[in-house]
Amino acid sequence: MHQPHAERRKRLLAQIGDGVALLSTAPVAVRNADNHYPYRADSHFLYLTGFEEPEAVLLLDGRSGHSVLFCRDRNPEMEIWDGFRYGPDGAKEVFGFDESYPLSEMAERVPDLLADRSQLWWPLGHDEAFDRRVNRWLDAVRGRSRAGARPPAHYGDLRALLDEMRMVKDEAEIALLRRAGEISAAGHVQAMRAARPGMREYQLEAELLHVFVGHGARQPAYESIVAAGANACTLHYVANNARINDGELLLIDAGCEYRGYAGDITRTFPANGRFSGPQRDVYEIVLAAQQAGIDAVKPGAVWHAPSDAALEVLAQGMVDLGLLAGSADGVIESGAYRQFYMHGIGHLIGLDVHDVGQRKHDGQWRRYQPACAPR
Repeated sequence: MHQPHAERRKRLLAQIGDGVALLSTAPVAVRNADNHYPYRADSHFLYLTGFEEPEAVLLLDGRSGHSVLFCRDRNPEMEIWDGFRYGPDGAKEVFGFDESYPLSEMAERVPDLLADRSQLWWPLGHDEAFDRRVNRWLDAVRGRSRAGARPPAHYGDLRALLDEMRMVKDEAEIALLRRAGEISAAGHVQAMRAARPGMREYQLEAELLHVFVGHGARQPAYESIVAAGANACTLHYVANNARINDGELLLIDAGCEYRGYAGDITRTFPANGRFSGPQRDVYEIVLAAQQAGIDAVKPGAVWHAPSDAALEVLAQGMVDLGLLAGSADGVIESGAYRQFYMHGIGHLIGLDVHDVGQRKHDGQWRRYQPACAPR
């Protein structure tokens, strides 16, 4: 059932030698009083485990090749209130861990596994509470120095290894991303069909959410942007409460999260179903720029090729419309285009809507490879 996660753990184990890697899932976040935000596990943790319960810690033992999960015990009373827990035995069986123990055993078991290892990997500085916990385990190893125990001599940021792995998607991830995209697209189509002048932006947000949840995507991947008229000039507008007027354009930037993987689609259309002349002129330029960017995405292409291709079309369009004076090359060189286009054309997508990965490697721009997922 969770074979892709086990394969990812094996790939990571192959990179840490006889060292140990530690990874904690995300903490529970309080919304207000005794209400919590919907729980969402840490993306790196999901990538390696598929385990969605809070308070869990993964340990990868490079010496034995084992993956070890520490998680909450079964608790019949709490499960009445908050739902089913796998417990260590269930987690081991269902998720394919080599070993699994209750959280109460971490303080004893983890120092034993850290002793006399060459290196320790964890997300350094990402979670202060987990950093303190790791330091307590290391102090416990140091406390055994008279017995000959030594803590790891070298520490590494586990995110550097995981970011690199997550840049290239496996078949299971591609299938989930495709489904997230399909559901997100269906939401946009429904919002377009429902849009009428006089509605409120949040009514179209409701159309999006209805489609997302109805297809098993319980959460949006990010806060939906439904922006009418001038509201669309605020790049991250999320108030979504204005009235939609006749003759205005509507911008919707929204995507669902399906089994952890994000969709992200932005489209602009006329609220009354018909473009004005100037609206159509701008729309056609943006559409051509998008297509130029898509055409530039291919294995072997340098990272910034899609952005460069789109920018050339946009710059020429700004000149043709009289928004900027001079030549396309000139407005690109001077940066004059930035008053109308101050961002880029896309980003990686995956377990995070702006997914992890460095654009350069060893000082050189990366090149696209099969299964790299730009949006």
